[in-house]
Amino acid sequence: MRLGATFVVLFCICLIASNSFGQTCPALMQHASRLVLVTVPSAASSTGTLRLFERPRGDADWRSVTSAEPVMVGRKGVAWSRAFRHLASSDEPIKVEGDDRSPAGIYRVGRPFGFAASSLADYLQLDSDSVCVEDPASPAYNKFASRRAVGLSVGNEGMRATPLYRRGLVVNYPTDAANKAGSCIFIHIWKRPGSGTAGCVTMPEHRVAALQAFANRHRTVVAILPEAALGRLAGCLPQVIVGAR
Repeated sequence: MRLGATFVVLFCICLIASNSFGQTCPALMQHASRLVLVTVPSAASSTGTLRLFERPRGDADWRSVTSAEPVMVGRKGVAWSRAFRHLASSDEPIKVEGDDRSPAGIYRVGRPFGFAASSLADYLQLDSDSVCVEDPASPAYNKFASRRAVGLSVGNEGMRATPLYRRGLVVNYPTDAANKAGSCIFIHIWKRPGSGTAGCVTMPEHRVAALQAFANRHRTVVAILPEAALGRLAGCLPQVIVGAR
């Protein structure tokens, strides 16, 4: 009887640990080998900190590869994407199109892009016809497209309209046109220190170039989080960061 009770208790503990990980840690994190961690002091902060981590395999501990460096996020701070709204506290907003907030959550780092030619894998060289579609009514919402193909009536952002896009990376933010949940999230060159964005993460150009190289040909994810939320994802994040809270 005592042995059976012990077995049941141990089984329950293991099951709870497994379920807790599955509920709080996205599947894409389980196989990620590189992590771009962006934290902000609060959901209303437009200034943040970026740290880079790597690990040899999905079940290994994260190892820091850079010291903390400054970044800018949305001029009104961050808001949780609908995919991560279960992690939001009652006073933290949910992201919508045009809210001038960066999306809190964890996402794959997508393809690198820029103005010049590059040998980076899956690199997109932008030209005068390159746009990112911001119109939820368009089938191309939250995607790169040709300006000629989508037409002038579709809301979009010209990717050669600003020099800040001469180097960047796509954040694979999930498309949710029905809820107008936001679009065209990038990591790119900042305008200047202290200048918030419409929703992207920005940093000095030489650091964007370094980040392109760091992420290329690796399973890289970016986590954008208010500091208060670090403990909510304790099973996913480097323990040195979570433990500092």
